Amino acid sequence: MRDRRGLPTDRESPVGEPVIRGDPAVAGDRAARFDPNDPESLADAADTVRRFSQNTAGDPDNVFMLRGAAACAALVRGEGSYKAAAERAGGDATVAFIRKWARVHDLPRSIRRYVAHGRIAPTAAKHVARVAGESRFMLAWAVLDHDLTVREVRKVASAINDGATVEAALAEVGAELGELTLTLPPSTYLELRRQAALGDTDPDELVAEALAEYLE
Repeated sequence: MRDRRGLPTDRESPVGEPVIRGDPAVAGDRAARFDPNDPESLADAADTVRRFSQNTAGDPDNVFMLRGAAACAALVRGEGSYKAAAERAGGDATVAFIRKWARVHDLPRSIRRYVAHGRIAPTAAKHVARVAGESRFMLAWAVLDHDLTVREVRKVASAINDGATVEAALAEVGAELGELTLTLPPSTYLELRRQAALGDTDPDELVAEALAEYLE
């Protein structure tokens, strides 16, 4: 799925492929590929999901959780349904558990990278994955800019799914969409302030205009 500007709001790479986990700067040699069309790989995914649900698949870090999420998604794809995936995995792997983590695996690459680096907690990513479209990006970036707790992310995601706008849902937890702190080189800061004063405008507007032009 893509938003109105053509940005991907879902995973574009193959299910189970260690795109982020395979980056040496992120996971080193811990990446594992789960191929839903390969019986041996699917068996490995089932075993990983079962151990992941019982928290015995590895160290409880962010990359470990992304690996568990990848196994969940691959198992669902290979078995054809959440129910069949849960039955194949066994252990404590319920339909709800597998669904939540498979959604994390399906988040866009830019969001998953922040999860891997620990900027967005995997437990918060589960709630980001509950919302659709560009709201995923808005909520994920708000987590970064406002240091939202998992409870706050859950509350915002629920409000969005109940029909609230992202802006209104974030306001309920004291966060403003689009608000972030920038650190600029002194010379750039001085010139930004000078140009804003001469143009009788706010620095925010100048930065927004410059970024809009740069990002086109």
